Amino acid sequence: MAEFEIIRSELRSFSDPDKATFLAGFFKTGRGEYGEGDRFLGIVVPKIRKVAKTHLQASRKDISKLLSSTFHEERLAALLILVEQYRRGDEQTRKGIFDLYLASTAQINNWDLVDLTAQHIVGEYLSGRDRSLLTKLALSKNLWERRISILSTFCFIRQGESDEALRIAELLLQDSHDLIHKAVGWMLREVGNRCSLAKERKFLDRHAAVMPRTMLRYAIERFPVDLKSHYMQAGKNSRLKRSGLLSKNAKRIS
Repeated sequence: MAEFEIIRSELRSFSDPDKATFLAGFFKTGRGEYGEGDRFLGIVVPKIRKVAKTHLQASRKDISKLLSSTFHEERLAALLILVEQYRRGDEQTRKGIFDLYLASTAQINNWDLVDLTAQHIVGEYLSGRDRSLLTKLALSKNLWERRISILSTFCFIRQGESDEALRIAELLLQDSHDLIHKAVGWMLREVGNRCSLAKERKFLDRHAAVMPRTMLRYAIERFPVDLKSHYMQAGKNSRLKRSGLLSKNAKRIS
């Protein structure tokens, strides 16, 4: 039996139909939703990790077959194997994994798949290298490539570098999707927590007035109440001004 078939068999031994139904709803797989058409076996992440850890020598061919699976958990197992192979690999191995990851973005098609892997493969590979690829990903029509672009910067943030995260955040400032708003806000919050609160505040001073509300809320989640109120009010005033309500209210007061 091929190794990908063994991995598949081991994963399916943990399948739970009730959990699968729940996960299909949680990851928005209905028509018109961001995870439309995805299928679930109903396996929790710790069990997927357990299976992945026992198959770290899986070949690139077997991993590619898992990545092409219609089942979410099988794709996640493949990605978790790649993350660990990347961590342990030499330069040639890492380049091959990086290339495979970018060639597989159509299969890395939900937020958990991105969030658990992008920083560890794309971010790590680009650390110390030219990062213009992140601009291309940030400007992509593919939602998940855009999320990869900002989540990859978590690698740099953990190293104390904030400039790239702020640059990509600015490119995604007016993105239309809620999942990008959340991701950008999260990375801005991490810039403040791990790198420089002053740099995060400087970014917010420039952009809070036009940031999507969800993005702003995520970015200031751990701020003191008074500072949080300051930035939320800046965003509120901007929205009122754009709608014309602020000037009308001002006229009434005067």
